[in-house]
Amino acid sequence: MSIYLQLFYEFFKAGLFAVGGGMATLPFLYNISDKTGWFSYGQLADMVAISESTPGPIGVNMATYVGFTTAGIPGSIIATVGLITPSIIIILIIAGFLKAFQDSKYVKSAFYGLRPASTGLIAAAGLSVVALVVLQKDLYAESHNLIDLINLPNIVLMVILYFFTARFKKTKGLHPVVFIAASAVIGIVFRFGGAV
Repeated sequence: MSIYLQLFYEFFKAGLFAVGGGMATLPFLYNISDKTGWFSYGQLADMVAISESTPGPIGVNMATYVGFTTAGIPGSIIATVGLITPSIIIILIIAGFLKAFQDSKYVKSAFYGLRPASTGLIAAAGLSVVALVVLQKDLYAESHNLIDLINLPNIVLMVILYFFTARFKKTKGLHPVVFIAASAVIGIVFRFGGAV
């Protein structure tokens, strides 16, 4: 299978089943990583950081990033189109039928049932990102030293950011871009390394 066809296929599947938005694509991206080897979990964590820091939907940003790193500009276009195609098709189909069935108890029940599924996917994705940031499994596997399992600088940065975004009144209302920029500067100055 050509790389372009495989990119389209993998991201089409992610777009078709990732109910709940961009973060819900993370479990599918872990699967793509395991299956294809196109990127590591550490690179995935970097993709999440980049996607969250740039304008646009996170799922689309991540598809574009993976496509670009895998097969250049054509790959980025194909992966992005693969991700958004199911949504476009489904929205067109639903739009045609929803008006007629929007008051149906079955339709309401179906949408109500999708909420916990999407919440679960997003929660799983969030926990996966936290584990990537807080735990250093590769370093622990090499040293078998329990201290090496915890990424202390990342935990310290998380606690500091939590304090300034949620507890400290003078900075609590600042725009998130300020904290994203400050985190980038701290990462550069203190040479925070990405996971591998």
